[in-house]
Amino acid sequence: MDDSNIEVFNRLAEHWTAEIVSQIRQREQDGQGLGVRGIETEIRQRLRVLGAQVLSWVLSQVEGTPAATQACACGGTLQYQRKRSAEVVSIFGPVQYRRGYYAECDCGHGQAPIDEQFGLQPGAVTAGLAELLALTGIELSFAGGADWLEKFLLFRVSETTVREETERFGALQAEVDEQQCRVGQSEDDLQALQRREAPTCPRLYGSLDAAKVRIEPRKPGEKAAPEREAWRDLKLGCWFEAEPVRPAQRSARQRAKAERDQPALRATAIEYFTDIAPAEAFGQLLWGSGCQRQAERVAELIFVCDGAPWIWKLVTRYYPSAVQIVDWYHAADCLKRVALCAVSAEPQRAVWLDQVLKHLWAGEVSDVIAACQSLAARSDEARRAVGYFSENQHRMRYAHFRAHDYFIGSGTVESACKQIVAHRLKRSGAQWQLAGATQTAKARAAWLSGSWDALARQRDGLPLAA
Repeated sequence: MDDSNIEVFNRLAEHWTAEIVSQIRQREQDGQGLGVRGIETEIRQRLRVLGAQVLSWVLSQVEGTPAATQACACGGTLQYQRKRSAEVVSIFGPVQYRRGYYAECDCGHGQAPIDEQFGLQPGAVTAGLAELLALTGIELSFAGGADWLEKFLLFRVSETTVREETERFGALQAEVDEQQCRVGQSEDDLQALQRREAPTCPRLYGSLDAAKVRIEPRKPGEKAAPEREAWRDLKLGCWFEAEPVRPAQRSARQRAKAERDQPALRATAIEYFTDIAPAEAFGQLLWGSGCQRQAERVAELIFVCDGAPWIWKLVTRYYPSAVQIVDWYHAADCLKRVALCAVSAEPQRAVWLDQVLKHLWAGEVSDVIAACQSLAARSDEARRAVGYFSENQHRMRYAHFRAHDYFIGSGTVESACKQIVAHRLKRSGAQWQLAGATQTAKARAAWLSGSWDALARQRDGLPLAA
């Protein structure tokens, strides 16, 4: 900022200071105080009005002298008509501006070049405000977000606009997902990915999970049914790398892991992907997103997931050479349920559970299966456990996995279930339509993955009516 600009701002600040001090003194005379909060709000309101005026002037003047004609998208020619007024809603509130308008093409359409250039549409929110609305919508309920934004922006934006902008960002992420899926199915695109520089990370992890979301029925038959609520699986996946945690930085849980001969690791470079879709369709997203992370080219690819059959079918289909690990905590919980259901006496239950957990920790899964089989005659839980451990025996070589310093817990994707589903989609009173739930989840996943700025840049050219 040069000296002349500093002088302008200083004069404006001096003028505002005199006015606000006068307000404070007048209120004191009237017996009403104006605290620091009130002073801050008054300054913010003035800055908001100033910002709206500057944005209005910029949009009105940036075009310069309009040309006599403009090319039309149809290939014809548009003729200059006149300057026309328009209004958009920005982060400073409603802003009016004037810009050149062109029409009289044979196709019957008209256009304002400035609107095209800056992605503006009369009556719409600007891209800058849209980003704030969407950020609020992925964190708070749409109604609560509108209330919060009013305090922050000092003007009201409707709950509907918060919802629509949040879903618009999710729709943009859906387009990214679809593009990744197309790349994953294109031989030419896959060859181009292969020509990229080889991945530098020696070890990449993947993890999949699902969580239930309540979807509001829309079909007449569903609405008339006694059970109007339909629960759908929101499938989530993540790619991540891992780094060791230094002893001085370890949490109590990480220190306990180290004491049990388990590597103290933390996930880094996490990218999430999600959808409400059948497993087959989600598998295409698993493959497409993996292509972007060059999952097939890393030295070691490891999947850590729970024992859901749909998960391992997808992993085996798309990444047959990957190391497969069933989450230790799910496996241990299965044995705890068996002990609770099949061993009635507390002392024997504790002894049985301690022994089978030792076998499981050592990767001696055949001994775990035998222990469950001994209880299968009197317990359905034990019979189910026999099938569970038999099916996943090769995924439970925990001693071998620990020796290679692998993650053996699926906490990273379970954290995604909490951050995306529990935190946002399962808020008290939340009820969703299918598209809204999917798009909100995708938008939040983009934020958690660090890819939000790319969506915001896309949104610059996609106006949405407020």
